[in-house]
Amino acid sequence: MTNSLLLKSIPYEEFDYQTLLDSLHEYARPRMKISAMLAKGDIIRIKKGLYILGDSLRRRPFCRELLANLIYGPSYVSLEYALYYHGLTPERVETITSVTCGRSRTFDSPVGTFSYRMIPMEAFRTGMDQVELDDGRFFLIAIPEKALADRVVADRGAGIATQKDLHEYLLADLRIDPANLRKLDPARLTIIARHYRSRKVKLLADLVTRIRKGSQ
Repeated sequence: MTNSLLLKSIPYEEFDYQTLLDSLHEYARPRMKISAMLAKGDIIRIKKGLYILGDSLRRRPFCRELLANLIYGPSYVSLEYALYYHGLTPERVETITSVTCGRSRTFDSPVGTFSYRMIPMEAFRTGMDQVELDDGRFFLIAIPEKALADRVVADRGAGIATQKDLHEYLLADLRIDPANLRKLDPARLTIIARHYRSRKVKLLADLVTRIRKGSQ
C-alpha cells in the first residue's frame, strides 16, 4: 500500500489504533507494518491507542487541543493554557493544561506535556465551550471566565483573602491586563462560583463587577 492510499484511509492527522488497523487491512501482518511505520517516523504514538501522522505524511498541523481532549477524559482545556489561548495572559504556555472530573494526571508525549487537574463534578459541568475546526470536528475548552476561575482555585498558596489581594494576584502573578479583566462577564463568574462553591471565585465575580462599574 502506498502512502497516498494510506492517507485516504486516515482522514485526520489525529487517529486511534482501530482507524490505523483498518487502513492496513491489506497487510497480512498489520502490526509489523505499524511497528515499521513507528520506527520510520511515518506515524507517532502519542499514548497507547492514539497516534498522529509524522512530519513526512502530515497534510496539515495536528491540533494539540484536540489531542488533550482525546488523551484523557472526560476533560477540557483550561487553566494556564486556556488563559493564554483566550489572550488573557501574555506568556506562551507549552504544557497543555486541562481540567477533569477524574484523577489528576500528567502525560509526557513526543509532542509535549499534557496536564489534567481534578475539579469537583459540579464545577466541571459548567463553563466549557466547543471550538470547531476547519474539518468540522471540535475540541472542548473552558470559556475565559472558567479558565480564570480554575486557575484561581488551583493556586492554594496565593494567600487571597480580599478583593485587593485577588486584584494584585491577577495583575502581578498572572500578568493579566486590566483591560482584559473588564471584558469578563461577572454574571458568568457568579454562576461558576455557585457551582464551585468557592469563596475565591465569588471574590473574583465581585471584583470584576466593581472593575466594570468603575470603567463605565
